[in-house]
Amino acid sequence: MIQKMRGTLDILPEQTPAFAYIEKTAREICERYGYREIRTPTFEATELFSRGVGDTTDVVQKEMYTFPDKEGRSLTLRPEGTASVVRAMIEHGRCGGVMPEKLFYLINCFRYEAPQAGRSREFFQFGTETFGSPSPYTDATVIALANDVIRALGIRDVSLHLNSIGCPACRPNYRKALAEYFSRYKSELCETCRGRLETNPMRILDCKSPICGKIAAQAPKTLDYLCDDCRGHFETLKVSLSDLGIPFEIDTHLVRGLDYYTKTVFEFVCGGIGAQSTVCGGGRYDGLVRQLGGPDLPAAGFAMGITRLILAMEQAGAEIPQPKTPVLYIAPLGEEAAKKAIALTHGLRAAGIVAECDLMGRSLKSQMKYADKIGAAHTLILGSSELESGRGVLRRMADGEQREVDFSDAAALAKVLC
Repeated sequence: MIQKMRGTLDILPEQTPAFAYIEKTAREICERYGYREIRTPTFEATELFSRGVGDTTDVVQKEMYTFPDKEGRSLTLRPEGTASVVRAMIEHGRCGGVMPEKLFYLINCFRYEAPQAGRSREFFQFGTETFGSPSPYTDATVIALANDVIRALGIRDVSLHLNSIGCPACRPNYRKALAEYFSRYKSELCETCRGRLETNPMRILDCKSPICGKIAAQAPKTLDYLCDDCRGHFETLKVSLSDLGIPFEIDTHLVRGLDYYTKTVFEFVCGGIGAQSTVCGGGRYDGLVRQLGGPDLPAAGFAMGITRLILAMEQAGAEIPQPKTPVLYIAPLGEEAAKKAIALTHGLRAAGIVAECDLMGRSLKSQMKYADKIGAAHTLILGSSELESGRGVLRRMADGEQREVDFSDAAALAKVLC
C-alpha cells in the first residue's frame, strides 16, 4: 500500500474546520489593518533562499528541498514566505509605490526536519509583510496584529518574547564579542556550532544542544551593543507596546533562525504544547529588499504555524466552529420519490438552505439513522401518498415534533424552514 511521505499531513474532513477557521480569522483581522493578500509560487530559484534566508542558517544548509529541473536549473520548494514576497515586490515594480505596502499570505512551506508534534516537513503558514516604514510604531502595529489573531483564536497561555539584534552599524561589534566569548569554549561546542563560530556566531545562540545552550546562557547580550539609533528604536517600541496593553518580556538570547533580521525580533510562545512552542515569530528586516536586488526599503513581518496554532487552541479548550449541519434530510421511498427528492434538495440549496437526501437506496430505517448521524435538524419522508398530495410530514429530530407542510415546490418548503 502506498502511504503519504514521512513528515507530511493528510488533513481530513474532521480537521479542516480548524484550518478554515484560522484562515478566516486571519483574513478578517488583516482586512481591519488594511492588509491585502498575495500569493507566490510554491517553488523558486534556489538562489533566492540562499541569498535571502542566509547561507549560514540551518534552513539553507540542512533543510531545503532542492532539485534540478529539466533544464538543469536549481529550484527549491519554499521553506518560508518572506523571500518570495520580497522577490515579487521587486519583480513587479512595487517598491516605488505608495507606502506602506501591507501584504498577507496563507501558504504551505517545506523543510526537511525531524517530524514531531507541531513540526512537519510540509507545513502551513499565515504571515504578513509590511514595506516602506522604518518606524518602531510599525513594529508595534505588526506585533499588535499578531496578538489580535492569537487572542481571537482563544489562545491564552501565550507570552511575547522581544529583543533587538541591532543593525549593520552596531552588529559587527556584537559578533566580535560573541566570537571572543565562544572561542573560549570551542572544544565543548557541537560540531555545527564550531562551524558557526567562524561564519556567524549569533547562530550559536539559537542552537538546541543542551551543552551549547548552557554555554550561551552567559554569552554577551545584544542589548549591550546597540547603537543609539537601535537603542532608541527599541525603547520606543517597548513604550508603544505598553501603551497598547500588550505585555512582553525581554529575551536577550532571541535571535530568530534567519539571517535577514535587523533590530526588532519577537516570538509568541505558548505553554503546554510541547517542544515546538513558538506559534509566531517575526521582526524587522530592513536590508533584505536591497540584498535581493531592490531599493533600500525597510520592512517588517511575521509568520504563524497553523498546526501549532491548532495545538495551542486545543490546549486552551478554544471552540472551533464546525461546518453547518443539514436543516433538512429528505427520505424518498421509491424511484419517483427519489427524483422529487433530488429536485427539492437542489432547490433548497439554491435558496441557501443546507439540505441532503438519500443517494444510496437505503431503507427508511437506515435513512433515519443516517439523518441522525449527520445531525439533520428535520426530516421529510416522501412516499407515493405524499407525492400525490404534494404535502408531507416535517419531523423535528430534536424532540420528534411533527407538522404537515407543502412541498409542491422548493420555494414553498424553504419558507417553512427559514
